[in-house]
Amino acid sequence: MKGYMYILECSDGSYYTGSTIDLERRLAQHQAGEGANHTKKRLPVKLVYFEEFERIDKAFYREKQVQGWSRKKKEALINGMPEELHKLAECMNDTHYKNFKKDKGE
Repeated sequence: MKGYMYILECSDGSYYTGSTIDLERRLAQHQAGEGANHTKKRLPVKLVYFEEFERIDKAFYREKQVQGWSRKKKEALINGMPEELHKLAECMNDTHYKNFKKDKGE
C-alpha cells in the first residue's frame, strides 16, 4: 500500500510533518480541524511538500526523520534545495571538532 510523507505550513508559519496512505483525505481532515492538535489550533494549513513511497512504513520512517530536522533544513527540502541539506545537517556548535582551533604555542 502506497504512503506519503507530507509537510504542512500552518497559519502561524509553523510546519507540521505527517504521513498517510491517502494524502487528499488527510489534508481535508487537517483543514476540517480533525487532524493533529498542532494543526487544529493553527488553521488554515497549506500543503507545501510531499513525497510518495511504495509502502506506508517507508513514509512513516521518512516522517520521523524529517520531524527531527531544523526549520531551515525543512525549508531547504520544501524549496527543492537538496544541496543545502548536508550543509544544514552539520553541527555548528563552537565546541564541534571542526570549529576547534588549537593554540600554536601548545
